[in-house]
Amino acid sequence: MGYPNGLLSSRAVFENGKFAIIPPEGLVNNVLPGFENTTMSILGSPRLGARFADYIVTLHKGGKTAGFAGQEDVQSFVYVIDGKITASAGDEKHELTQGGYLYCPPSVQMKFENAQDEDTKLFLFKQKYTPLEGVKAPWVVTGNTNDIKQEIYDDMENVLIQDLLPAEFSFDMNMHILEFKPTGCHPFIETHFQEHGAYLLQGEGLYNLDNKWYPVQKDDYIYMAPYCLQACYAVGRESIAYIYSKDCHRDPAL
Repeated sequence: MGYPNGLLSSRAVFENGKFAIIPPEGLVNNVLPGFENTTMSILGSPRLGARFADYIVTLHKGGKTAGFAGQEDVQSFVYVIDGKITASAGDEKHELTQGGYLYCPPSVQMKFENAQDEDTKLFLFKQKYTPLEGVKAPWVVTGNTNDIKQEIYDDMENVLIQDLLPAEFSFDMNMHILEFKPTGCHPFIETHFQEHGAYLLQGEGLYNLDNKWYPVQKDDYIYMAPYCLQACYAVGRESIAYIYSKDCHRDPAL
């Protein structure tokens, strides 16, 4: 990368235990066991205050992982931002292209490899699973967001959402893609029990975090802790859209 041009500066923001904005220009590479020909950075993690781990992963030619997650209490999820992979959930194999995703329940190890000579870019997630007595365990889920209908969000026609996992008690989390068309916004500033890790797929916006407004754009990562005030305004000439995780379907433990 070489010497900087001018003074060092960053758009990154970190409020311990509340929220973080991590732009791509500040990321450093993490080398993790089981990954080959891969450039990756850890985004959200328990060190940030999250109960999950998020990663941004670039698979180069021949890039792959010999196995991700798969412990008896850890679930995992991968989303193809750009490119193509061959992914497996245990003995199941799936070809995933842009917009494709794969969810592996606890005890099912995920593997994937680049299925093209060009780079493939992925959003990767893992989190411990909280079982619920008397409820069926979660199962492998795969699909592509290009095949999922966008639903109108809170009666606002310029805000659209996609649910990537079944809305059933078997799942203690979900993945969504939320899109704000130009001039779109949340209907109110949210304050809630759930936490989020969000990766911006396109566009520009202003994000309210703890009642302060911050500019955000494509490839930024946002962590929002439980009860952190949060809302988004779309700005610019195109929609802003992001993929994000949300914990759900579980009563708070005491």
